[in-house]
Amino acid sequence: MNASPSHTRRPVAPRAPGRWCALAACALLWGTTGALAQGSGTPAPGGIYTCIDAHGRRLTSDRPIPACIDREQRELNRDGTVRRIIPPTLTATEREAHEAREREAALKRQRERDIQRRDQALITRYPDKAAHDAGRAEELAQTQIVIQAAEHRITELGHERKALDDEMEFYAGNPAKAPAKLRRALTDNAEAVATQRRAIAAQHDEQRRIHARFDAEALRLQPLWAARPGDAPRR
Repeated sequence: MNASPSHTRRPVAPRAPGRWCALAACALLWGTTGALAQGSGTPAPGGIYTCIDAHGRRLTSDRPIPACIDREQRELNRDGTVRRIIPPTLTATEREAHEAREREAALKRQRERDIQRRDQALITRYPDKAAHDAGRAEELAQTQIVIQAAEHRITELGHERKALDDEMEFYAGNPAKAPAKLRRALTDNAEAVATQRRAIAAQHDEQRRIHARFDAEALRLQPLWAARPGDAPRR
């Protein structure tokens, strides 16, 4: 009778010693690198703070000085040179006043830039007095065209009114007996004349505005023309 075969264990191959050596070397290298990194990250020594307090005393400390919080402090390097100047800490009221001054200064700068842009646009459009005078004349001529058209229309309405008045002569004794159509035509004629006269008055107002604007521009342009490089007087 044959004995049953016994279960045999497969031998385990021994781990290569080189792998453990490599891991150990990496760990050693990592630790050395970390130590070097920590050593290089050590912060530099702090500065020296100095100020003159409200009583005129010069104070010195290795940290910001609370007694000088309301005034300028200087942070010095170890060799005595100035590293930075620390401005005073403002109270809430002082901070609001400071911000208000900053806003006003910003608005002033913006206004100055706007003036410069307007001046540049103005002198670009009117490089000399002749161009400015021509611009004034052109705008006035446009209003005069409207005035002339309104005056011509008033003349036409005057002719129409004469014909209506001649027709009303038949009812001179009793104007109430005049036809409604005739009375309405007289009313329309009078309103049309009034409309044209208002248009003429509006154009006269526009002419005054044009003169005022061009006069103000001329005052502004005089120094700009004088400052142009090619316009300097010759000696």
